Amino acid sequence: MAESAATPALAPVVIVGGGFGGLYTAMALASRRQHPPVLLIEPNDHFLFLPLLYEYLSGELRSWEIAPRFDALLAGKGVAWLQDRVDQIDTTAGVVQTAGGRRLPFSRLVVATGAQANSFGIPGVAEHGLGFRTLADVERLQRLIRKLKEQPRPLQRLAVVGAGASGVELVCKLADQLDGRAILELIEQGPGLLPQAKAFNREQADRALQRRDVRLRTHTRVTAVGASSIDLQGPGGAEQLGVEAVIWTAGLQFRAPAFTTAAASDRLGRLVCEPSLQLRDQPLIFAVGDIAHVELTEGDPAAAPLPATAQVAFQQADCLANNLLHSLAGEPLDAFQYTDLGEMMSLGTGEASLTGGGFTLAGPAAFQIRRLAYLARLPGPSHQLRVAAGWLADWPR
Repeated sequence: MAESAATPALAPVVIVGGGFGGLYTAMALASRRQHPPVLLIEPNDHFLFLPLLYEYLSGELRSWEIAPRFDALLAGKGVAWLQDRVDQIDTTAGVVQTAGGRRLPFSRLVVATGAQANSFGIPGVAEHGLGFRTLADVERLQRLIRKLKEQPRPLQRLAVVGAGASGVELVCKLADQLDGRAILELIEQGPGLLPQAKAFNREQADRALQRRDVRLRTHTRVTAVGASSIDLQGPGGAEQLGVEAVIWTAGLQFRAPAFTTAAASDRLGRLVCEPSLQLRDQPLIFAVGDIAHVELTEGDPAAAPLPATAQVAFQQADCLANNLLHSLAGEPLDAFQYTDLGEMMSLGTGEASLTGGGFTLAGPAAFQIRRLAYLARLPGPSHQLRVAAGWLADWPR
């Protein structure tokens, strides 16, 4: 798409989505000297630091610490924020169409719409399953925990579906919060937990589940979810379990806004990007974070995408900010280079496991290192200082 009258030089860089990729790209771009106008379009009024959502569930952190408001984060940063949702990208006119009826021009566009929970079309998941991706999801779970603790009944049971990192971290926190007042089932369709994790973290997670008496069911497929039951198909055949709730962490799906000119995507819906994070055949449009399938091996559409993690989005944001400036100046773009900085997992209240650079650690010390590492990744120095001050004030307790 060539620049036209609809995409003048003074049109802003528009960023669609305020998750890790979108917000951190906006802030990185705004930190550059003589940066172009930047517009962030995001329907929610707060940013959510997802890796610390488990600590909010357990009460180890407060909502304002992990979910600061966009207006506070972006005040004085040179980034405009529009609380709206982009429904369509008109690639010919160089404008985005929002749910609120606005048509907004862009000089360059960044798609950073992230990921959503994937029900895989299993009956009852959308109607009866609980998610774990928003503050509202956590608050629903907190109410459920209080109910189970206040009104204990025999054989109270919670099922967590998906033994990836989200499921394992969540079930450990739930076990610590419930303290034996409910049976916890962790259900995994594959052969074991944490198939993508480092071996050390996988071993520590397995021990953490055993200490908490979490029942891990592998090779077990969910066939339906009811209001108070879950239907399973496992090695022993079909089975129905009575449950107080089913928490769904089993997978992600990716949905970008509609394009008037089709954008290349993979089978999961992630937008296929060049190593520069530029969409294939769409030179004015870029993608970042979970929605981006980055071809680190250029021209190889079968190459596995990078994991949908905050670590990837953090690193992409800085590269993308540079490439947006290069693109506006007509300069060659840089290829994104991913560096695996290691892996950190929360494994219950006050415990964690981490590995990276040949270093491994588990337990309370790992928990504190994990918190400090994420403190350094919170958006903006002012918010980092506020959170650090709150943690210091809480230290005697």
